[in-house]
Amino acid sequence: MKKILFIILGAIAVLFFIYYAFVSFVPYSEGTRAGELIKFSNKGVLFKTWEGEISQGISGAQIFSFSVLDQEEEIIEKLKEYQGKYVNLTYEERFDTFFFWGDTQYFIEDVTLENSPHFNRD
Repeated sequence: MKKILFIILGAIAVLFFIYYAFVSFVPYSEGTRAGELIKFSNKGVLFKTWEGEISQGISGAQIFSFSVLDQEEEIIEKLKEYQGKYVNLTYEERFDTFFFWGDTQYFIEDVTLENSPHFNRD
Protein backbone atom coordinates (compact mmCIF):
# COMPACT_ATOMS: atom_id res chain seq x y z
CA MET A 1 0.00 0.00 0.00
CA LYS A 2 2.83 2.45 0.85
CA LYS A 3 4.59 1.62 -2.39
CA ILE A 4 1.48 2.49 -4.43
CA LEU A 5 1.06 5.75 -2.51
CA PHE A 6 4.69 6.74 -3.23
CA ILE A 7 4.27 5.87 -6.91
CA ILE A 8 1.12 8.01 -7.16
CA LEU A 9 2.72 10.95 -5.33
CA GLY A 10 5.86 10.62 -7.45
CA ALA A 11 3.80 10.58 -10.64
CA ILE A 12 1.91 13.72 -9.55
CA ALA A 13 5.21 15.48 -8.75
CA VAL A 14 6.68 14.52 -12.13
CA LEU A 15 3.57 15.72 -13.97
CA PHE A 16 3.66 19.05 -12.10
CA PHE A 17 7.36 19.46 -12.92
CA ILE A 18 6.72 18.78 -16.62
CA TYR A 19 3.82 21.28 -16.65
CA TYR A 20 5.93 23.91 -14.85
CA ALA A 21 8.80 23.41 -17.32
CA PHE A 22 6.40 23.66 -20.28
CA VAL A 23 4.86 26.90 -19.02
CA SER A 24 8.29 28.34 -18.15
CA PHE A 25 10.18 27.59 -21.34
CA VAL A 26 7.64 27.27 -24.19
CA PRO A 27 6.24 30.64 -25.31
CA TYR A 28 2.76 30.75 -26.78
CA SER A 29 3.50 33.93 -28.74
CA GLU A 30 5.92 36.85 -28.86
CA GLY A 31 5.36 40.40 -30.02
CA THR A 32 5.32 44.11 -29.32
CA ARG A 33 2.65 46.55 -28.19
CA ALA A 34 2.82 50.31 -27.97
CA GLY A 35 0.77 52.73 -25.94
CA GLU A 36 0.68 55.14 -23.03
CA LEU A 37 1.77 53.57 -19.76
CA ILE A 38 -1.21 54.30 -17.49
CA LYS A 39 -0.57 51.90 -14.60
CA PHE A 40 2.36 50.06 -13.06
CA SER A 41 2.18 48.66 -9.53
CA ASN A 42 3.52 46.02 -7.17
CA LYS A 43 0.44 44.25 -5.85
CA GLY A 44 -0.55 41.22 -3.85
CA VAL A 45 -0.86 40.11 -0.23
CA LEU A 46 1.37 37.06 0.17
CA PHE A 47 3.05 37.11 -3.23
CA LYS A 48 3.82 40.57 -4.63
CA THR A 49 3.79 40.75 -8.42
CA TRP A 50 4.46 43.63 -10.82
CA GLU A 51 1.41 44.44 -12.95
CA GLY A 52 0.84 47.19 -15.50
CA GLU A 53 -1.40 48.50 -18.24
CA ILE A 54 -0.92 50.52 -21.38
CA SER A 55 -3.65 52.40 -23.24
CA GLN A 56 -3.51 51.68 -26.95
CA GLY A 57 -5.99 54.32 -28.04
CA ILE A 58 -6.87 57.94 -27.41
CA SER A 59 -10.02 57.16 -25.45
CA GLY A 60 -8.42 54.44 -23.34
CA ALA A 61 -10.90 51.88 -24.64
CA GLN A 62 -8.17 49.44 -25.64
CA ILE A 63 -6.15 48.41 -22.58
CA PHE A 64 -3.26 45.92 -22.66
CA SER A 65 -2.50 44.37 -19.25
CA PHE A 66 0.88 42.80 -18.56
CA SER A 67 3.10 41.37 -15.83
CA VAL A 68 6.83 41.70 -15.13
CA LEU A 69 8.83 39.00 -13.34
CA ASP A 70 10.69 40.07 -10.18
CA GLN A 71 14.12 39.26 -11.60
CA GLU A 72 13.62 41.83 -14.41
CA GLU A 73 14.88 44.71 -12.22
CA GLU A 74 16.05 46.90 -15.12
CA ILE A 75 12.62 46.70 -16.81
CA ILE A 76 10.86 47.46 -13.51
CA GLU A 77 12.96 50.60 -13.01
CA LYS A 78 12.34 51.77 -16.61
CA LEU A 79 8.58 51.26 -16.26
CA LYS A 80 8.55 53.27 -13.03
CA GLU A 81 10.41 56.08 -14.81
CA TYR A 82 8.21 55.98 -17.94
CA GLN A 83 4.87 56.25 -16.08
CA GLY A 84 2.47 58.37 -18.15
CA LYS A 85 4.64 58.27 -21.28
CA TYR A 86 4.31 56.46 -24.59
CA VAL A 87 6.24 53.17 -24.55
CA ASN A 88 6.92 50.19 -26.79
CA LEU A 89 6.78 46.85 -24.96
CA THR A 90 8.32 43.60 -26.17
CA TYR A 91 6.46 40.71 -24.57
CA GLU A 92 6.25 36.95 -24.42
CA GLU A 93 2.85 35.34 -23.98
CA ARG A 94 2.90 32.12 -22.01
CA PHE A 95 0.40 29.28 -22.24
CA ASP A 96 -0.51 29.78 -18.56
CA THR A 97 0.76 31.58 -15.46
CA PHE A 98 1.30 30.82 -11.79
CA PHE A 99 0.01 32.98 -8.94
CA PHE A 100 3.55 33.90 -7.88
CA TRP A 101 4.51 35.13 -11.40
CA GLY A 102 1.68 37.53 -12.11
CA ASP A 103 -1.97 38.01 -13.03
CA THR A 104 -1.58 37.93 -16.81
CA GLN A 105 -0.02 35.62 -19.36
CA TYR A 106 1.90 38.51 -20.99
CA PHE A 107 5.42 38.99 -19.58
CA ILE A 108 7.51 42.00 -20.58
CA GLU A 109 11.02 41.34 -21.87
CA ASP A 110 11.99 44.87 -22.96
CA VAL A 111 10.63 48.41 -22.83
CA THR A 112 11.62 51.48 -24.82
CA LEU A 113 10.42 55.06 -24.70
CA GLU A 114 8.75 56.18 -27.96
CA ASN A 115 7.28 59.37 -29.37
CA SER A 116 3.51 59.37 -29.15
CA PRO A 117 1.71 59.46 -32.50
CA HIS A 118 -1.15 61.32 -30.77
CA PHE A 119 0.65 63.92 -28.67
CA ASN A 120 4.15 65.34 -28.62
CA ARG A 121 5.25 64.68 -25.04
CA ASP A 122 8.86 65.02 -23.97
